[in-house]
Amino acid sequence: MIRDSSTMDRPVERPWWGGRRNLWLAGALLAAVAAAAVAAPGLRRWMSSDQVVDASRLRIGTVTRGDLVRDVDVQGSVVAAFRPTLTSPASGVARVAVRPGETVERGQVLVRVESPEVDSRLAQERSALASLGAELDRERLRARQERVRAAQEVRRLEVALEAAERAMARAERTREMGLTNEVEYETAHDELEVARMRLELARQEAGLQEETVEFEVRDRASRLERQRLVVAEVERQVGELAVRSPVDGLVSRVEVADRDSVTAGQPLVGVVDLSGLELEIQVPEAYAADIGPGVEAVVAFDGERWPGRVKSLSPEVEGSRVRGVVEFAGAPPPGLKQGQRLPARLLLETRPDVLKVPRGPFLESGGGRQVYVVEDGTATLRAVATGAVSVSEVEIVSGLDEGEEIVLSDVSRFDGAQRVLLRD
Repeated sequence: MIRDSSTMDRPVERPWWGGRRNLWLAGALLAAVAAAAVAAPGLRRWMSSDQVVDASRLRIGTVTRGDLVRDVDVQGSVVAAFRPTLTSPASGVARVAVRPGETVERGQVLVRVESPEVDSRLAQERSALASLGAELDRERLRARQERVRAAQEVRRLEVALEAAERAMARAERTREMGLTNEVEYETAHDELEVARMRLELARQEAGLQEETVEFEVRDRASRLERQRLVVAEVERQVGELAVRSPVDGLVSRVEVADRDSVTAGQPLVGVVDLSGLELEIQVPEAYAADIGPGVEAVVAFDGERWPGRVKSLSPEVEGSRVRGVVEFAGAPPPGLKQGQRLPARLLLETRPDVLKVPRGPFLESGGGRQVYVVEDGTATLRAVATGAVSVSEVEIVSGLDEGEEIVLSDVSRFDGAQRVLLRD
């Protein structure tokens, strides 16, 4: 009789992978292998890198191809091309007719100077003019009288000559008849010659007298004309006592108060011609050699760009800056005010179809000879050659290809490392 089956049972051995614990160990091993496979490239980059830098703190730029405009940003102040300061033409009392900021028209009286001295001089010069006019009239009258007397004298001597000629004719007839002696004949002949000489002398004297009186008349007329010019000059000075605006514009300042005493040449009022506004700029000394009259400029105002050109550039350097003037290509923008500050760009040159990258601190920290090229999360130091530099872009002459990316930020923190790992 069989009591149980224990004599027939045999123990069965578990496989090596069997058991829950062994399964967990196997899974962990597989996960570690997978993680190592994934991390292997990054691990290799980390092991081959000299430094590790947070990529979010860096600015990256792409190498592109296109036109590069070499320019320079400047700040300018709006000034009027014509902004005269009107001065007092004489000493006197100023009567001010305008206020600062008031719009004026060309020819409008701004200040009137009351000058008794100039008014008195005008009266004196006009009196002298009238006196010279009377003298000229008297001289012309005397000239006519002299001409009449000279003509009478010539006529009297002509009659005397005719009488002497008749007497000579009678003497010749009576001589032929033997009724006149030789003495009477010669006396008649002498009287005829004397009459002829007197007539000729009277005619010469009449001619000289004519020239004399004409000279006197011309001299008096010249004096009168000179006095007319003096009177005209004083009248002009009197007219200038009313100080008028030379342009349509704006009163920028008034230097005197109403009824103030002023002296000749003292500033009275300033006027600004708003139709001829310009931009006075300060150019960095380093760019002065590349800038001259005619260089194109772009002025920014009220969200728009207004074309212009450099009108002039000072030959002097003041505080590492050179003063220049930019004029607008057309009419200045409406709404500009004297002294208003505006930014402007001076377009020095355009380089077509070049490799370029955005401008950044890398240019200074790398000296323009080295950049860090970004590829697969690693920044590698590479030698390059840069060319023209604009406000926003840098020309790449050699060392980079289109589409490559470089670090634009300050690379001095890399301490010259050959390879830098960029950590996300």
